[in-house]
Amino acid sequence: MPATSSSDAPPLLGAGGGDDPTTSAAADDDDRVFLVLHRWWREAQGGAGIDAQGVPYAAAPSGPTSYGMKVLSMFISDQAFTLRRADDLLLQPDASGRSYALVAADLFARARDWHTDSGKNGGKKSLITEEGSVNIYPIMLRVSVTRGTNALTVKINKKDNSSENFKRANKILTADSEPVHIWDFSGRTTFILMNEWNRMPQDNRSSDQEMPLEIHFYDLSEPMANGADGKKDELSRTMSNGSIMGVDLDSSSGSSKQVGSGLIGLDNLGNTCFMNSAVQCLAHTSKLVDYFLGDFYKEINPHNPLGMKGELAYAFGDLLRKLWAMDRAPVAPHQFKGRLARFAPQFSGFNQHDSQELLAFLLDGLHEDLNRVKRKPYSEAKDSDGRPDEEVADEYWGNHLARNDSIIVDICQGQYKSTLVCPICRKVSVTFDPFMYLSLPLPSTTMRTMTITVFSMDGTAGPSPYTVSVPKSGDTKTLINALSNACSLRGDERLLVAEVYNCSLIRYLEEPSEVISLIRDGDRLVAYRLPKDSEDAPIVVFRNQRMESTLTSFGRKSWKTFGTPLVSTLPDTINGSTISDLFQKVLTPFRVAKDDISDADHIISKSSSVDKTADVDTNSDAAESTSINNNACEDEMTSENGMQFYLTNEKFPDQRMKIEMDQPIKLVGSQKRLHVVVCWQDNGLEQYNFGSLDSLPEIYKAALFSRRPQDTCSLYACLEAFLKEEPLGPEDMWYCPRCKEHRQASKKLDLWRLPEILIIHLKRFSYSRYTKNKLETFVDFPVHDLDLSQYIGNRGQQMSNHYQLYAISNHYGSMGGGHYTAYVYHEGKKGWYDFDDRHVGPVSEDSIKTSAAYVLFYRRIQNDDSRLDTET
Repeated sequence: MPATSSSDAPPLLGAGGGDDPTTSAAADDDDRVFLVLHRWWREAQGGAGIDAQGVPYAAAPSGPTSYGMKVLSMFISDQAFTLRRADDLLLQPDASGRSYALVAADLFARARDWHTDSGKNGGKKSLITEEGSVNIYPIMLRVSVTRGTNALTVKINKKDNSSENFKRANKILTADSEPVHIWDFSGRTTFILMNEWNRMPQDNRSSDQEMPLEIHFYDLSEPMANGADGKKDELSRTMSNGSIMGVDLDSSSGSSKQVGSGLIGLDNLGNTCFMNSAVQCLAHTSKLVDYFLGDFYKEINPHNPLGMKGELAYAFGDLLRKLWAMDRAPVAPHQFKGRLARFAPQFSGFNQHDSQELLAFLLDGLHEDLNRVKRKPYSEAKDSDGRPDEEVADEYWGNHLARNDSIIVDICQGQYKSTLVCPICRKVSVTFDPFMYLSLPLPSTTMRTMTITVFSMDGTAGPSPYTVSVPKSGDTKTLINALSNACSLRGDERLLVAEVYNCSLIRYLEEPSEVISLIRDGDRLVAYRLPKDSEDAPIVVFRNQRMESTLTSFGRKSWKTFGTPLVSTLPDTINGSTISDLFQKVLTPFRVAKDDISDADHIISKSSSVDKTADVDTNSDAAESTSINNNACEDEMTSENGMQFYLTNEKFPDQRMKIEMDQPIKLVGSQKRLHVVVCWQDNGLEQYNFGSLDSLPEIYKAALFSRRPQDTCSLYACLEAFLKEEPLGPEDMWYCPRCKEHRQASKKLDLWRLPEILIIHLKRFSYSRYTKNKLETFVDFPVHDLDLSQYIGNRGQQMSNHYQLYAISNHYGSMGGGHYTAYVYHEGKKGWYDFDDRHVGPVSEDSIKTSAAYVLFYRRIQNDDSRLDTET
């Protein structure tokens, strides 16, 4: 955390806190200070010839020292200690007691290098010969000086440190059975004292002004565990790479670090189960844990503008070390959550979040903090231009690695092939992009159920609703094909699909590439079976009207449209009789059978009172000027006639003109549709049953309070849904370099290069403008052998395409709430464990497959590996 100091003082903490102090270039800019054992430091001083003078201090608790106060201090968040000059130690540097040295980063680097070289070269035995057996812990102190004294007051606050580091700091400074001495070789205490002495007497700043000082405790106190056979046998239950989640065995000496079982829970800090679940899955990713239990800090990239100065990597590494410590007590990840919230404010506070979103940020953040590339070269993506896929893929991958090189890339990143095809010019664009994880849709999220009413226009059958399942990202052509199969469309028929609103056809789905995602569940669609050979022929659209009175009309009736419009194709020659015959044909399924009524009784009377040679232009102004008002046609119809036809203008449906039987009707120009209104009287309506025209179903209507049977699918089905070809959405149009326009291209994905650790995210949460939903689909996923061989586009790849499951992040409950847990396979214990926040316990393999599975973690099975032991 950054330091604050007086305006004339340099910062106490370095901005480059993530540099490796063992490198001279890093040490020059590194202003950290390290607390080490004084004897370890004196050995290095003598061996490496380090000329530095230290100032000795004696540490003592600040305040009462009675036993009762000591017990009470255990429950106080702040601990205070006093450091007083102890110049007598200059004469007796080896005086009894616990003694530490405070050294700057450059001196610390020289001392550690000497110890490392001494151990490797077999020289004088040093306190430590195996660098990996120590830990570095950051401890935040607050230092103040009481004016007029040479004593320093050091405060340790729980808010500034994790609970473990708070305990470590108190243990260092507490003088229980022997005195504690601090030798300052860094000059920091002298600087703090001089800063206090230089203050003017009239300075209004309060005395005891606190200055933050972060020290890095180089812990050499963890003993090496010598290899008794029994201890080594316990540790020999290793993974294929010869380690237990990061603990390498030394076959020559039989020694190893003391590392716990990894079965340690995480405290829930308040809706942090999402974080705990994701962390536990990563904490049992073998290569990742091996890395962070080693000297990962050597690869910290503090100057990466996309990174977090190494702070996220340090916090995550510290958390993993705690989870693999010998102590079995649950860990409270305060420090890790604090660093997370600092760089990703969306995870601050105590709201519930998505474990996959956290995982995506964490992996990306760790990659940037640990990116080995210090200066990223510029590279321009080139089009494939017909080159072999292998050549293009290697070029893209090489460009990617030139800018991104970290442990995360090494084990978690793969590559897929993306193919775009322009629907107009058929231009093909092939690119190869990296991926960190695969987000797979569930089949129930990629398909939608649509109900459409089909009308038979040859008079053989009434309207019938059909329900079909089509891809959500599909087009009109896909919908019509599915509907044609559902209604058993004959080879000589075609379907005309239209949307109905307010008893009118408001649009026709005639463009094959039009996406159906624009059709809402509450819309109503109809499809008319028409002759296939009349595809270019014009059609006639019949709308029915009857006299009705409304509450606001004060008993006066007017013509109101009812029912679904009916459609028929038009012949070359059209007159009033043609219109009547076509309408009579499509009405056949709705007719009420009565023996005493002949067909002529309910057919429109044929009048010859108009000029039989006059053509009717249905779009002309004359038609509008001669139109009749709504109530006039009531007077022109007699009770024997049952109905009367009127031509209407599509743009002005309320303006219409009466059709006589022998009156020729002529379509003008490219007119494709003739609109006819049929006015019914009550005696005509009695002859027909139009109930099915008034009850058109919606596209989809969810039944209230109904519990659907649980959907099931396989993980392979999810993968196939992810890889299948589909058109881009209207908001994701692709710019075609040949057409020079944005096109709704088709896109096809193929897996090309698979990572060692394959993370699969099941997209259970769906979002729309108005709703949020979680899918409880049960996904049947392989545990021992996920075979991806048939999905790999790179057939020349030599790596294994088989994977075994080792961790699952689960989500139980509904959207916006619920609870996260993790299932983890433990290599050492050869069994599965349930990590539910701080609670950890075994679980049978038969129980890990549930509808709560959200993120799956697989590791590659090497060609010489055996499958997971099924005798769990």
